[in-house]
Amino acid sequence: MNRREELLGRAQRNLPAFIEERLELEEALAQTKETIAEQTQTLAQQTQTLAEQKSLIEQLQRMLFGPKSEKMTEEQATELTSVVGDLHEQAQRPPADAQDVLAEETQTSETEKAKSPRRKRKPRQVPVHLEVQTTVLEPTDPACEHCGQLGDKIGEEVSEQVDLIPARLIVRRTVRIKRRCQCGCGRIAIAPLPPRLLPGSILGLGLAVFILLSKYDDHLALYTLERIFRERHGVRIPRQQMVQWIEHVAGFLRLIVDRMWLRMKQGDYLQIDETPVKVLDPEVKGKAAQGYLWFFGVPGGDVMLLFDRGRSHTVPLGALEGFNGAFQSDDFSAYETLVRKRTGLRRLGCAAHARRKFYTAALEGDRQAIWFIGRFRELYRIEDEVRDQTPAERQAQRTAQAPAIWAEMKARAEQLKPLVLPKSSLGKAIRYFLHEYAALQIYLERPDYRIDNNLCENDVRPSCVGKKRWLFIGHPQAGWRSAVIYSIIQSCRRRGIDPQEYLTDVLGRMPAMKNTEIDSLIPENWQAARARAAAHPDPSPAS
Repeated sequence: MNRREELLGRAQRNLPAFIEERLELEEALAQTKETIAEQTQTLAQQTQTLAEQKSLIEQLQRMLFGPKSEKMTEEQATELTSVVGDLHEQAQRPPADAQDVLAEETQTSETEKAKSPRRKRKPRQVPVHLEVQTTVLEPTDPACEHCGQLGDKIGEEVSEQVDLIPARLIVRRTVRIKRRCQCGCGRIAIAPLPPRLLPGSILGLGLAVFILLSKYDDHLALYTLERIFRERHGVRIPRQQMVQWIEHVAGFLRLIVDRMWLRMKQGDYLQIDETPVKVLDPEVKGKAAQGYLWFFGVPGGDVMLLFDRGRSHTVPLGALEGFNGAFQSDDFSAYETLVRKRTGLRRLGCAAHARRKFYTAALEGDRQAIWFIGRFRELYRIEDEVRDQTPAERQAQRTAQAPAIWAEMKARAEQLKPLVLPKSSLGKAIRYFLHEYAALQIYLERPDYRIDNNLCENDVRPSCVGKKRWLFIGHPQAGWRSAVIYSIIQSCRRRGIDPQEYLTDVLGRMPAMKNTEIDSLIPENWQAARARAAAHPDPSPAS
């Protein structure tokens, strides 16, 4: 009977762990099925796109080289040749994630071909900034068999490899000595505890930075991190614990993002975009709710993200309080409403969105769309030429070349509008172009304005990659954390700052800083301070 009770008690004690492990396995299985489904869908879409492009290429080539009845005018043929080349290049191009590998392989192959067989192969150059760990090997049998003496050193051969030391968890122990005064007054002295990110917690600085970058830069789900800590380090860190840590650290970073946002709104030019993200809302039963990450960016400067459950104009209206100037976006109705509701705001159109609609029509074989794509190509050629010029030179070249192209496109669009079906791809492209025509040309007024909104759209992509991995935001009140951390990481990326270096330095100093000192931690100011310190290092103390 005692044995039975003992076994029953043991089973009851192990039951919670068993249930938790079962839930983890079920969640991991669900995530795996979701990933497989997404990859299958992506592959199907890519296959369909390649088929459409191949069909279009064949059709366009028939139009160019086919019977007389099918041939185009000389102007159309010239434009067609260029477009066919572009489409064929896209059709033959490997997936985005394979392009880097292909480039490496091609570079290696070409390098090897260029080598002369008679020339001695030079040792590979390793990065000079890496730490060097040296191992010195002596001959296994150094003594001479005739005289028994150790030979003289006449040289050495050096070989180098780039190796990786796996990350490891350590316990950083701080011991504070207590001392009692010897005079008998009873005074006890002890060193103060250094400031910590989270007092009373085991969270260290390096661990905090690792978790932030793993989730928001490497796009790992927290359950994956939990498994990594358990299997590779033998340490159990529940994902619920990591969520609490992230929220606490995001509270520090929010102070920096608020300062960044105030500075951005002091300017007069922003780019805006938004992307949907799933949210687990306890009030919504049966499925994930919808939320949105809003992106506000300065070309070449910082990025600010905002999470909200809605997509109406009230979101940017509230966010842009205090901002007066121009913002660039697509033609989403919320942005047009924003301009009507707020005086002092002006909207720039995005040429990339307009071009994309004509490209869709070209994929369906529409000849007229090809002509418009060619004109957009000329506009972007101008932008490529003026990119590295001074503002005055950029403005002069734009003004001299671009307006005539825009006017030609408008005239052709107005001519075709009554001749095409409104719901056809070309009809939609033309109506979008004419509706946005005035907004599309505003970039010509100032040299710092951009022709499109692509910089902001590029900042959207990391979050899109992330949400495919971690699928959703765990709670409506957790969206601000993702927005804050993405704002920091993307702003660092734009300025060429290593996010790990930045976060390690900033989070190490913030617990002891005053609010008046936060401005020095804005990525722009932080980078400038680093540059000044590198240019004028403190002199070494005299020995």
